[in-house]
Amino acid sequence: MLAEHARSGPDAGVPTCPAWTADKLLAHQAMVHRWAAANVRGEGSRPPITQTRILAEVPDLRGYLREGAEALVSAITGADDDLRAMTFLDDAPPPRRFWARRQAHETTIHAVDALAAALGRVPTAAEAGLPVELAADGIDELLRGFVPRGTKTSPLYGGEMFAFAVRPSDAVANWTVRVGDGPLVTTRGAAGEVDAELTGTAAQLYLGLWNRGAEIVESGEREILRRFADVRVRW
Repeated sequence: MLAEHARSGPDAGVPTCPAWTADKLLAHQAMVHRWAAANVRGEGSRPPITQTRILAEVPDLRGYLREGAEALVSAITGADDDLRAMTFLDDAPPPRRFWARRQAHETTIHAVDALAAALGRVPTAAEAGLPVELAADGIDELLRGFVPRGTKTSPLYGGEMFAFAVRPSDAVANWTVRVGDGPLVTTRGAAGEVDAELTGTAAQLYLGLWNRGAEIVESGEREILRRFADVRVRW
């Protein structure tokens, strides 16, 4: 999907990642696919080639992207279920499943970035065309894996304790998130009273929470999305 959307010019801006051009986006994803495949194959955790080298040395970025994606799929499908490999999120599944899931969402989000570059604006969830199951799983990974990790205090904390719910209109899954002066705690399902709710389709919530959309409906006593815009997801 990323290569299909990557039809803008090489220097086209990426509205959802303003620091990047379309070619920088492709080079980044091509690098990440190779880095992930190397982890699955047990070849070390350093990227085998940098994004800078890809931009300088690779004449056909789209072909190079497809080649790396195919190698990643081969590495994951060929790995044993009991694969031993590095993982880096809270509540991570076993390594083989972890890398399949992480790269599915990495590639999906950057495909939305490529679509934004082609459109010249942030796409709608309908334009992105994401399956409900994929979007719901991506919300789960973000809320239970990325946001709680590595901090004694949640980046959403602003001096007051509160809870909010994330409730897709088209999926069974929903989440309750509690923010306080310790690590953020996310629970699947309803878990007591909340101060705010984020609603929309699973795709709208997925894209909005990843700062790739603006279709989430927010209600309640706390401004969650304003805080979420400041959350920076890193490895």
